[in-house]
Amino acid sequence: MLLRLPTSVSEARECLAEGAVPIGGATLVWATWQRDGFPELAMSLRELPEANVVGRRTLGGAVVLNRIDERVPDVLRLAAATVGTGAVRRTATVGGNLVGSTLRCLLPAALVLDARAMVLEPEGVREADLSEVVAKRPVLLSLRWREPVACAYRKLDGEAGGPPPLVVSSAVHADDDGDRLRVAVRDGYEVLSGSALSVTDVEEALSGLRGTALGELPAASWEVVRSQIAGLLGGRGAR
Repeated sequence: MLLRLPTSVSEARECLAEGAVPIGGATLVWATWQRDGFPELAMSLRELPEANVVGRRTLGGAVVLNRIDERVPDVLRLAAATVGTGAVRRTATVGGNLVGSTLRCLLPAALVLDARAMVLEPEGVREADLSEVVAKRPVLLSLRWREPVACAYRKLDGEAGGPPPLVVSSAVHADDDGDRLRVAVRDGYEVLSGSALSVTDVEEALSGLRGTALGELPAASWEVVRSQIAGLLGGRGAR
């Protein structure tokens, strides 16, 4: 297998046009390749500056999870810190987690930040929403979002060999028509999300969220959402 390490977007586009397979941290594909055979040409974005940014409003797709620190909103930092083991977080990438993983541990956090994806194609770079990223699995160059007023994250303990543990993420953004609360929940392998406007009261906010896909959550999961929203709206200074 020939591994290409492009240092510019134009070079990365050429690699894709040549059929290079993106590998991220290779944590998800290595075992499959050992079983089924390695591709002739692969590509890593670890040397591409645009894919390695870390900041309050942007995160590169090639950033390994243990590099995600206080420069990003806490909801995203805490989500990354709970992925796998330390060894996994030293090699797994943002793009691999969102595009290649069935668990998509970072997806709830990215959804509540209302993040947009910059994706790389042979024709160039374009913006896409997260639903397209999940469905079509393009090469993720970076995520971009507006900094939230406040955010929160919780991942429940899971049982070894059991279903994925419940994850609840939330964030408040200042929009033109008032503050908007966004909540995303990973329940099993499914991720549900919703939003509510004018979140000055916990019960008002929960009532608005019940009218979204989140209303399908079982009672036990809904109580975790309720607890998080009460804490978030009661301490808006937290990040």
